[in-house]
Amino acid sequence: MTVRRSAGLLLFRRTADGPQVLLGHMGGPFFARKDAGAWTVPKGEYEPDEPAWDAARREFREELGLEPPDGEAIALGEVRQTNGKLVTAWAVEADLDPAAVVPGTFTMEWPPRSGRLREFPELDRVAWFGLERARAVIVTAQAAFLDRLAEHSA
Repeated sequence: MTVRRSAGLLLFRRTADGPQVLLGHMGGPFFARKDAGAWTVPKGEYEPDEPAWDAARREFREELGLEPPDGEAIALGEVRQTNGKLVTAWAVEADLDPAAVVPGTFTMEWPPRSGRLREFPELDRVAWFGLERARAVIVTAQAAFLDRLAEHSA
């Protein structure tokens, strides 16, 4: 069995109230009414022959429609999500206006077995969160990235 891998960039900024991270709410009908566990690091899958760092930058472009920021990349390592996918992430300090995001899209049959294909945004919205609030909404396994960023920033 081949392990699915994703890579992504976790943007963070320093504020008077502490660090904030930029997360995306997963698009499509399965997550439309969910908040907890429906927010993610902007990321995407990549093939074994593509370097994870290159994939993280490419996926940032595809998911947010913006160029990934330059800056020091802080390796946050990897986590295994409950679906078995391995996710690798880097943190980059940068500011970004969520209103500037032009999300990529995906197509799926919806409603199921209807024969109708519908297009949905990869991320239907992005927002800045303080670390405590981010822990409450991020995909459970990805909370480790927040802990690792906090350790690095301490």
